[in-house]
Amino acid sequence: MSDLYGRHRSVLPDWLALYYADPIEITHGEGRHVWDAAGNRYLDFFGGILTTMTAHALPEITKAVSEQAGRIVHSSTLYLNRPMVELAERIAQLSCIPDARVFFTTSGTEANDTALLLATTYRQSNQILAMRNSYHGRSFSAVGITGNKGWSPTSLSPLQTLYVHGGVRTRGPYAELGDADFIAACVEDLRDLLGHIRPPAALIAEPIQGVGGFTAPPDGLYAAFREVLQEQDILWIADEVQTGWGRTGEHFWGWQAHGQSGPPDILTFAKGIGNGMSIGGVVARADIMNCLDSNSISTFGGTQITMAAGLANLTYLLEHDLQGNARRVGGLLIERLRAIGAQLPVVREVRGRGLMIGVELVEPGTDEANPQAASAVLEAAREAGLLIGKGGAHNTSALRIAPPLSLTVAEAEEGAAILDRALRSV
Repeated sequence: MSDLYGRHRSVLPDWLALYYADPIEITHGEGRHVWDAAGNRYLDFFGGILTTMTAHALPEITKAVSEQAGRIVHSSTLYLNRPMVELAERIAQLSCIPDARVFFTTSGTEANDTALLLATTYRQSNQILAMRNSYHGRSFSAVGITGNKGWSPTSLSPLQTLYVHGGVRTRGPYAELGDADFIAACVEDLRDLLGHIRPPAALIAEPIQGVGGFTAPPDGLYAAFREVLQEQDILWIADEVQTGWGRTGEHFWGWQAHGQSGPPDILTFAKGIGNGMSIGGVVARADIMNCLDSNSISTFGGTQITMAAGLANLTYLLEHDLQGNARRVGGLLIERLRAIGAQLPVVREVRGRGLMIGVELVEPGTDEANPQAASAVLEAAREAGLLIGKGGAHNTSALRIAPPLSLTVAEAEEGAAILDRALRSV
């Protein structure tokens, strides 16, 4: 056990998870690579949990942060803040939500917490619909609506939460149906549920479930849900903490795969927009955002230095068409991984979109989750110089692959080859 690992264990909580039997300290990065304290170089296919969206040590962002730090780092939302207004203007336009207002937070958890506050206040209801297999953060309210017991340490909550079918396409009671019938069955289940309860405040849903193993419904499910929800003025909250900013390749936001009924009423974001800086936020129609009738500020949300990073990061992403790169390179990587998985009985499914890819592992010859294999592949990949993530729910186990959106074809091929060997080793 390293000295740093021993110190970590002596002062930090036991429930603070670490990857690897011998945890590593990442000391620096460049592009799509990082280095540990021992000097080992890794191809980063997890991007600080989908947070390093463009690249490590991107000069344009480093320069913007450095210049802003030389002027002022922080002043709070009690004062006018030019970088915050400029980033809010750009995000409001990109959100496609009419008459949008933007509130910045420090994390995705806090963004979802704020969205729940807005929805329940606006609708005067403490009931929330959430998806099975979902994850929305680690605050008291976010844990209370999370539909994944591995990430929900308590059932106590200020909210009454009811869970809806549909977030996982290839498991559950409707898995054998075709896409259209799957959507119809989930919609009928939603209608039936709403017939038994008082109208809830909102449905919150990740377009692609992140911690749950990068699972997703057929395109159009949430559009069909929204038609039902609108009959009772129930709000739709799209949790774009992991799917936003072009990561899925085909769309800038994950909700756009379900956009036939229009944009969500509330959208939450975080992770990639800061490229490692602490930025989260909420976008909502003005009437929803302005429904609070008491004072509220944010001490650290929207602070000048994080807004400078966000502006530089968003500018780089749009000017270099990283969404298009995610679509092209991610498509190649998914097909490469599917070809590998087809040869290996431990791989049940390779799924995903753009550079958000899940590889579900099972006990060979069965449909049973195989978390031991996921851990073993994680270790083998690290030994060979590749960092990936893992996730899943009570009956699934998946590898999570989400590199920076500037990933090259050569790096995608290199990572796929390492993952091929790691999968074969188990």
